[in-house]
Amino acid sequence: QVQLVESGGGLVQAGGSLTLSCEVSEDTMRNYFMGWFRQTPEKEREFVAAIEGSADRTRYADSVKGRFTIAREDAKNTAYLQMDKLRPEDTAVYYCVAARTRLGATLYEWKYWGQGTQVTVSS
Repeated sequence: QVQLVESGGGLVQAGGSLTLSCEVSEDTMRNYFMGWFRQTPEKEREFVAAIEGSADRTRYADSVKGRFTIAREDAKNTAYLQMDKLRPEDTAVYYCVAARTRLGATLYEWKYWGQGTQVTVSS
């Protein structure tokens, strides 16, 4: 089974930036769609961003458009989430996800999940 390990979370002031990384086990990342979700105790797990094999094939939640950027470097088996202009409402545990199958134009079968990394944004 593919393993995903997130890193880069931490505490940042509102308006600041963080970069999350997701290392994918084995040399198989090129076969996967990659994405990010986030979750708080008060909210349902929500979609953040996704990226296909091409860097220009990306999708973002409305709440992060213009502020977050998803990227991937398959040669390094790593996906990234660059987060800028962070807001307190961005505080959550962020999960890296991977899928082999797309069930629709915007629906992916997110089969593999990391353990999450905490992002806290102070006001």
